[in-house]
Amino acid sequence: MEQLRVCSDEDELFDVVAKNKAKLMVTHVSQAVGMLWEFQKEKPQILRTVELIKSHPQFLTLRVLAENKIAVMDDFMLVDILYSILRLNIDPHDSLIQQLISEAWLRLDRFQMSSLSKFAICLNDQNLQQSPLMGNIAHIVDQRLSSIDDIRVLTTFMISISSMLSTRFRDALIERAEHLLDTMDATNYNSPRRVVQFLRNIKYSHRPLLEKCNKVLLSNVPRLDAENISIILGLYQSLQFHNYDFRLAAKQRLIELLDTSTDPNSFTKLFIALAPMATRDIRERLENAALLVADELTALQALTVTEALEVIESRNLSLLNRTASVIQRNIHVYRPVEVARITQTFFFLQYQSPELFTKLRNTLVDFLRRSFFPYEIIMLTRVLSMLPCPRLDNIMIPRVNAVISQCSLNDLNTLSVVVAKWVRRDSSYRHNTPSKYVCLLQALNRCGQERLQTADRLDLLLEELKYISGEWFEQMLTKETMATLQRMIDQINWTNVHEMGLFLTKTNHLCPPLLDRIATVAIKDIDKIHHSAIYSTLMPFTFLNYNTAQADELYDVCIQHITQHISSFDPHLLVFIAYSLAVADCFPEVIIKEIFSVDFLGKLDSQIETLSNTLNMRTRQRLMMLNRAVCLECPEFQVPWFHERYCQKLQKRNFECMLDRRLQSLPYSEANTLQISTSSVENIRDEEIPPGAQRVAVDFLDSKTFCKNTHHIKGEPVMRKRHLEILGYRVVQIPHFEWNSMELSTQDAWKEYLKKKIFKELSP
Repeated sequence: MEQLRVCSDEDELFDVVAKNKAKLMVTHVSQAVGMLWEFQKEKPQILRTVELIKSHPQFLTLRVLAENKIAVMDDFMLVDILYSILRLNIDPHDSLIQQLISEAWLRLDRFQMSSLSKFAICLNDQNLQQSPLMGNIAHIVDQRLSSIDDIRVLTTFMISISSMLSTRFRDALIERAEHLLDTMDATNYNSPRRVVQFLRNIKYSHRPLLEKCNKVLLSNVPRLDAENISIILGLYQSLQFHNYDFRLAAKQRLIELLDTSTDPNSFTKLFIALAPMATRDIRERLENAALLVADELTALQALTVTEALEVIESRNLSLLNRTASVIQRNIHVYRPVEVARITQTFFFLQYQSPELFTKLRNTLVDFLRRSFFPYEIIMLTRVLSMLPCPRLDNIMIPRVNAVISQCSLNDLNTLSVVVAKWVRRDSSYRHNTPSKYVCLLQALNRCGQERLQTADRLDLLLEELKYISGEWFEQMLTKETMATLQRMIDQINWTNVHEMGLFLTKTNHLCPPLLDRIATVAIKDIDKIHHSAIYSTLMPFTFLNYNTAQADELYDVCIQHITQHISSFDPHLLVFIAYSLAVADCFPEVIIKEIFSVDFLGKLDSQIETLSNTLNMRTRQRLMMLNRAVCLECPEFQVPWFHERYCQKLQKRNFECMLDRRLQSLPYSEANTLQISTSSVENIRDEEIPPGAQRVAVDFLDSKTFCKNTHHIKGEPVMRKRHLEILGYRVVQIPHFEWNSMELSTQDAWKEYLKKKIFKELSP
């Protein structure tokens, strides 16, 4: 044992084994196998020599000895050997591994929790997350949860058993994790990272727990390497958790690591984490550095770098060519999901390479022929439908038909988009209606209806509806979906009101019973709702312009809740909330003055640099629109107007006219249009129009300005009307359903309609 302990590398250890074969006890075997993994673990991935170890004759000796001595191993030793053997990439079907697992199963109930958690990792590594054995482990954890005092052990369990949790068990694990996070060493960043990974696995953005984890991770940023930062940012992105402080700290840390992350592995992690939130000059440095290591990238590294180039909308053709070359020569090593990601990335980058796309298409088709997993078949079909390729109806339609009954609503929606593409590309469809498409669409409709009619858990349904959009859902399932949601109205509670709000806003569907229920729950349980969820909870009321009977109370409690946590909001989210309230003609002074303070705007500028291009632009637009609303509607706040160019651009899109006192039209001049001054609306130039004349704004309301299921006008056009009236305009709104009606099918009819709307409605 002493000879083994002093070994400094694999060769020395194997020498000891060779000289002492006859004397080796089970403790010696356990020590030797554990040390072999420790030697490898300390090396960078690229320098590990696992294959050499596996082929060494003395390693075979250790494996044979271990297999013969399983019965005499104690519990700790049994699990430790299994763990180390798996880390050395031994085939899971190897007899040693199978016998170790079988023996561990027999001893399961007597394992200490530390050994049980390590055994759970071993099963997880073999993709046995949903096996009966993992179910036994989950049951034991449930029974002994209160006895687990080690955060590392708990978080290992949480990840391993995440696919087999009831709501009660999930909440119990979260409660235990919250308690142990408060008692752990603050320098231990792996445990909170695993908690975030657990939340990602179960698709549950539990904000209090996320914020507690983020606090620990933020304090450890100076010690994190590029790989850990990349993992954490990826987990946050999956959970739609955008923390201002962490992103800024991570960005600074990654910039510090830029000069030292030179090997392909560390550089790739740094590139995918830093590029999306870097300034233009930093991105150029990253792309130049990527060119230097491009030829050394592994297949997976080339994919992740290319995906990062798509995120930043790069047009660096030299770098794209290099990553494409690595991908093309390694196409045979990718899994189906990776080939799908590659195809989608190059498609959105508009990369021109017929040879690459032909190879990708052939690979995707081959996977589709062999796949039997529903999610894989849907993914492969969706990606193939993006490519301008010969018809594959004889392959794809049978595969799709085979899995339709197992599809979620989101899957069905994806397939409807695919079928629509097939129909558009099929020239024969112009002359007749091919039954294959009709039958497929009918099957999609039938499965969607059945899934809604049999749904009985609101949270699961909302998860399926989260990313649904498009014509098929709107035309075929919206009515049934609203009926199903109303059937489950009693399940709306403080944990899901924000998800309900998001869905109703996204679908533009006005459903008073559901909105009234959201208002009742929010008012009753406002203290339980996380402050970051207030925005999505309020959105359907403000943007759909729904004034519930409880509107005043709802806005009061929400504003109070926001104000209590005002310093905890990410800057961009507070802007979104304030704009949403402004749409509803609500301007809380504390929130407005916070947003338009110098300190806050400085923080917002810093955060905007780290956001995606889409979110960056949306935040800037919301700030401009909020600025305009405050200047027009609350001049007493003395907020300066700093978006004059935006307002001028908006005015040029409007149709404006002037009428004299007899309601006769006057010659139009841009010089007579109104401007907002730097302080308020004081420079309305009445002297530039004749006495008694009035300005008229004709506002055409297209279909987007109304709720989908009714002619109820939404909040933003109502706000626009308020603003135009404050500026001195008489506003005439022209609904699209009147303008495009059968009654107005000629130019004369349109002219007569406009005369009535403009002149008669404005008559004294």
